[in-house]
Amino acid sequence: MGSRNIIIVFLLLCSSPLFAQFKLDVESGVVFGTNYNKVRIPNVGGTEVNLAEDLSIDPKIFYRIRGTYTFGKRHNISALYAPLSVKYNGAFGKDVSFNGLTYQSGQPLQVFYKFNSYRLTYRYDIVAKTRWRVGLGLTAKIRDADVRFKNESQDTHFDNIGFVPLVNFYASYKPSYRWSVILEGDALAAKQGRAEDVFAGLAYQINPKFSVKAGYRVVEGGADTDEVYNFNWINYASVGVLLTL
Repeated sequence: MGSRNIIIVFLLLCSSPLFAQFKLDVESGVVFGTNYNKVRIPNVGGTEVNLAEDLSIDPKIFYRIRGTYTFGKRHNISALYAPLSVKYNGAFGKDVSFNGLTYQSGQPLQVFYKFNSYRLTYRYDIVAKTRWRVGLGLTAKIRDADVRFKNESQDTHFDNIGFVPLVNFYASYKPSYRWSVILEGDALAAKQGRAEDVFAGLAYQINPKFSVKAGYRVVEGGADTDEVYNFNWINYASVGVLLTL
């Protein structure tokens, strides 16, 4: 077989959905509350506060984008960009020491909380049937976090960038041709902290290349290190589109 024919066969294999497929998952919605968001910086010497209880949160639109390349029917490589920033307003009922500064009781302030996530995932689908698809994998996550306290006279922040390994899981069931039930996420717990990012919802297939989804997402976890203590639980109302290219 000549080199030209080899190239043609290779291109046909790569373009066939039996061998390779690219999917784009674009998700958005509203951050409608935090069950808790406990912060103490520094961990030794700082004052622990619960932003979700002590202050009020502004409603926030979020978005996240995931691209997934599937090959050999069962192997999946995906990249996720998931930025998140919320703002709290109000006043603490006690003096609060944060990042070396003291914020007086009853003094109005704003707290800006950022928790951006960048992830690279490999997942192997143990079950890959018409109705069921179940897979497990590993995720490498880069966490880009920042907490900022600001009032009329003081403004300070603490940022933290770190690597977090996670276990990835995915399960979907199709009770009919157009409908799917989906449960997916990344999670892991260790001595220094834990992280869970889980979505549960429904997807409706409009045509073979376009679907819509809706559901509930929760992000929970945090870190307990020498520098920082922060654990949060954030709730999302989520909608999205799934494109197969």
